Amino acid sequence: MSLSLSVVLRPTGPVQPVDRRVLGLAATGVGGFGLAAVYQLSGGRIGIPCLLHATTGLNCPLCGSTRMAAALLQGDLNAAWHFNPVVLVLGPLIGVAVGYQLLAWSLESLRLIRLPRLRMSPRAVDWTVKGLIALLLVYGVARNLI
Repeated sequence: MSLSLSVVLRPTGPVQPVDRRVLGLAATGVGGFGLAAVYQLSGGRIGIPCLLHATTGLNCPLCGSTRMAAALLQGDLNAAWHFNPVVLVLGPLIGVAVGYQLLAWSLESLRLIRLPRLRMSPRAVDWTVKGLIALLLVYGVARNLI
């Protein structure tokens, strides 16, 4: 991962677009909290059922994420932790990184300031994705054994 340390006031020139993966993560996060709000407002009647849980009774690594986000919207951190601790920890970390990228792009697009952007090599992205998948798989197995 590299980070250019130059900050430029009133930048000129072309603005580098936001990576599509960053936009996808942002849309997923916003959609997830939107679904959590609908779930909360409906009293738990409207949600997306997990196909793995519905067919096998096993919890997938993401099971409980909607209920976790709904608990966060109510300010109940203990309940959120109970529903899905891995997503509770990873979500804010990913959210801060995505939010910073969008903020840096927005400020540069408005020609106010150019902030350094986070950049990862394709190899680092590949290993990060593989590591997250492995973590979620281990968690998915462990949560069904306990």
